[in-house]
Amino acid sequence: MEGKTEEKIKILYVDDEENNLQAFKATFRRDYKIFLANSAKEGIDILNNEDIEIVITDQRMPETTGVEFLETIIPTHPSPIRILLTGYTDIQAVIDAINKGQVYHYLTKPWEEDYLRTVIKNAYEIFTLRRENEQLTQALIKANEQLEFLLRQNLLS
Repeated sequence: MEGKTEEKIKILYVDDEENNLQAFKATFRRDYKIFLANSAKEGIDILNNEDIEIVITDQRMPETTGVEFLETIIPTHPSPIRILLTGYTDIQAVIDAINKGQVYHYLTKPWEEDYLRTVIKNAYEIFTLRRENEQLTQALIKANEQLEFLLRQNLLS
């Protein structure tokens, strides 16, 4: 595999059910770098220590819902693309997910492997486009500052 330095997409999966965590890891560990958390608190610890690109969380957890978890991470970790999983079709959870948790995609459990793979791929494309957009904006701001500086220099001399 000469010349292949492409890093795997980093995914955080938060779910209070150990079986779900292990099934997710077993299914996707070859393709992605998987981080598992069985609580919102553990998920936040991982987000604070890793550059996570996609966050997938279960909606129904004992201490906090998936939407509440996603909502709390927005101020400190706005970049990861957020995906909500639930075993229940709860329309209010869907509305809250979109409005409060800024969720990119909502999936019902049990997830279907190929479909989830497609959702992850599309989510990563959005993550990458947003990051490139941010970098281009920063470069533009810097170029603008340099131009303003040069203009001031010319006006002063």
